[in-house]
Amino acid sequence: MWPWEHAIVGYLAYSLFCHAYYRDSPGGLEALAVVFASVLPDLIDKPLTWEYEVFEVGYAIGHSIFFAVPLSIVVGALARSLGRGPTGVAFAVGYLLHLPADVVDRYVRDDHLSFWIVLWPFRQDEARLYAYGDGPDFVDQFFLLLGTYRHELFASDPSTYVLLQAGMAGFAALLWLVDGAPVLRECVLGGKRLAETTIDRIETRTR
Repeated sequence: MWPWEHAIVGYLAYSLFCHAYYRDSPGGLEALAVVFASVLPDLIDKPLTWEYEVFEVGYAIGHSIFFAVPLSIVVGALARSLGRGPTGVAFAVGYLLHLPADVVDRYVRDDHLSFWIVLWPFRQDEARLYAYGDGPDFVDQFFLLLGTYRHELFASDPSTYVLLQAGMAGFAALLWLVDGAPVLRECVLGGKRLAETTIDRIETRTR
């Protein structure tokens, strides 16, 4: 699954959870946490594979349930100790959803359940079948994938899967607006407070 699709799925899941459980919209910090966590496995594994050749395939420690679950528990406990429990939940939702989403995506694309991608360091014999070998570095590989996605999205006859992804993106954007545009909202309010403080200081000095 493409990184931006993980971000969409993560935000959708956490926002709907907030409305169902907290009866409220996500705050800016929680929205940022869920989006960041939803792409974090790729930010860990892809550079280590494509750029530094630490792993043979881009599904390694970052995608492993043996790393994801303990990490989510630690981040959740830390966030709760700081009085930011929902932020810890947002991180866990984003990170843990990434793993099954990749399994489902590979099944849709290849018609094969590839559970090995979440079982590092086990079943590495199967992982080697998907090794990248000598190829483009991280930045080049990213833009190569972006070009492939753009071609799929704007094809004359896009697949049902691509149309479903586009629909999810539209629904996520609408839900984000209904939620009050978290992150952007906090940035605007922060900028407004900064501007007001600056103006007050200037006026105080000129009196």
